[in-house]
Amino acid sequence: MIAGIGVDIVDLQRFERAVARTPRLVERLFAESERGLPVHSLAARFAAKEAVVKALGRTDIVVASDVVVVSDEHGNPDLVLHGAVAEAAAARGIRRWHLTMTHDAGVACAFVVAESVDAGGVDAGAVGVDGSAARVSSEATGTDAG
Repeated sequence: MIAGIGVDIVDLQRFERAVARTPRLVERLFAESERGLPVHSLAARFAAKEAVVKALGRTDIVVASDVVVVSDEHGNPDLVLHGAVAEAAAARGIRRWHLTMTHDAGVACAFVVAESVDAGGVDAGAVGVDGSAARVSSEATGTDAG
């Protein structure tokens, strides 16, 4: 069952100016594994982090470092959640995330769908938990921006 959806769009020039003006911004917003990526990929990942928070309906927990975009074994975008974001997802019964990211025409965009146990009590997908981090299964429905 769909528990939430979220979408976010980032202006690439504005994002690039912000990163140039405040170099520590990359350290605050991105996991070490994300930091070496091109600016357009960072912008798409930032959009994904924002989209996750919107899907949760919890703008009070905007902690970009708690959402990490990784690639699954097929190269598709996947999510690893930590801290308050992982706790909010668990509290809502979210078991799977579907993520797509893209960049074109000066913008980066991400769209996520949060999936929970369906109305019949059937688990829509398992959440793996590793300490404080929850790796959630996702299916790419588009192009990874990274």
